[in-house]
Amino acid sequence: MRRIITLVLFAIASSLSLLAATIITIDNPEEWTYTELKPYVGQTIQFATPMYITNNYSSNSLTISPRRIFSPTNQAYPLSQEYNDMLTADAWGTISLSGVNGYHRIGEKMLNLTVKVTSQNKVSFISCTWSGNTREDLKNGYDLEAMRKHGEPNLIVCTMNLEYYLVESFGTGYGPDSNADHQKQRAKVSQALATINADVYGFVEIQQGQGALAELAADLSKNTGRNFSYINDGGSVYGSYTKAGFVYCTDKVRPYSKLRENNTGVTNRKKTQAFQEIITGEKFLLSVNHFKAKSGKGSADNADKGDGQGTFNGDRVREAQSVIENYKKDCTFYNDSDILIMGDLNAYAMEDPITLLRKNGMIDLHRAFHADSSYSYVYRGQLGYLDHALCNSTLYPQVTGMLAYHINSDEHDNYTYDKSNDNSMFRCSDHDPIIVGLRLDSTATSTPEIAIPEVHIYYLNQRPYIRNAEGGYYIVYRLDGQVVAQSSIELNEEMIDGLQQGLYIVNVYGRGKCLQTKLIVP
Repeated sequence: MRRIITLVLFAIASSLSLLAATIITIDNPEEWTYTELKPYVGQTIQFATPMYITNNYSSNSLTISPRRIFSPTNQAYPLSQEYNDMLTADAWGTISLSGVNGYHRIGEKMLNLTVKVTSQNKVSFISCTWSGNTREDLKNGYDLEAMRKHGEPNLIVCTMNLEYYLVESFGTGYGPDSNADHQKQRAKVSQALATINADVYGFVEIQQGQGALAELAADLSKNTGRNFSYINDGGSVYGSYTKAGFVYCTDKVRPYSKLRENNTGVTNRKKTQAFQEIITGEKFLLSVNHFKAKSGKGSADNADKGDGQGTFNGDRVREAQSVIENYKKDCTFYNDSDILIMGDLNAYAMEDPITLLRKNGMIDLHRAFHADSSYSYVYRGQLGYLDHALCNSTLYPQVTGMLAYHINSDEHDNYTYDKSNDNSMFRCSDHDPIIVGLRLDSTATSTPEIAIPEVHIYYLNQRPYIRNAEGGYYIVYRLDGQVVAQSSIELNEEMIDGLQQGLYIVNVYGRGKCLQTKLIVP
């Protein structure tokens, strides 16, 4: 009997050893395309580097990739060589994964993913270790460290597209079809806003009139134990038309002077209000906007030119120009220049409307704090941020941090209020909330100003150096957004040390400015 057991154990061990020997390891798929799977059809492989879920909309399978898949115009100028390269990379960088049980969000990582290759672009799941971007990661609130990159915030500002938040005029084909649906929508949205617990909120796609704003202010007061009110714009309800609106904590801020509206293009969706911090008396301007969408057919400069910007790009450019022109008037009206421009601008980071805002001195906080890794919206598996946060150079030193809180974009559409009984805050909208930390101080001089044209990165003995940024600091990101190095810059010529071979994004910061460039370590 003992000998038989020994032989059986030996046979099992031999089988396991043979199985292990037949697993093929793919070590570095960063530039990998699915055609490389073709020689392994019918075999078992393991990815030694993380694989990401890039789409979870199919009930039978997930789409996975060795990198997050971004909309090309979120990272590259339309029709540029980099844009064309991204189109190619996106098309060839994903495969279909079947056989996975349970619910998984877009962005979850699979470590040591082992699969059987069933075709050149399809694999079946065997095993992995799941990591990151789960609901559990977010249930205890957002990552407060993202609010502290430049110090401790005194004020938190949040803007969010509420995906047709209606309190009446139901059943028009937009938003809730009934009051019962609205109450489900309300429960999810109110839970999300209370979890964020900001001091000032700016909303788009919220019903015109005052009822919707009043309801959210009341819910915030009840759920946080703080006192919230809203800015009454004097409008009344007619149908399911939506607007931009403001809710604020009366314990922390007060409105300074009156609301100013900008009705260029789509009306009632571009508004500015100054707020004054009660404890310090410091002010800032919050401009909340909802630009023309990409849906429908356009003509002339509103036609789809096939450059990734979609229809009505001309109208969105004109809206961006109007925001700049109104800002110049708002500075005089409110006697303050510090402005935070937020909202759903229906344009990705490198598209014409956002480029225009940057050329007129506005700093893109997504890129300043998160390089190319930031997103707030997922469309057909592609990431990007339509929901923006930009500020001028005088407010930038007073920004402590920002993030997109991924409670919506990575979620399956099945968890919306009208398709499920899920009463959590997840998938309360199709856009993520955008959250900015502020420490208002009109005399802020946290770091010396960098002369951006003079700052550059060069190589000496194949090592990267930063020149002419003394007194600032740098952050180095991998392409998947992970921070791999950061340091203050003490010398006129500072070496970026400790990086392995690869491609990185480097942000160099100084007072009111941020230089961003790609870095290749040979």
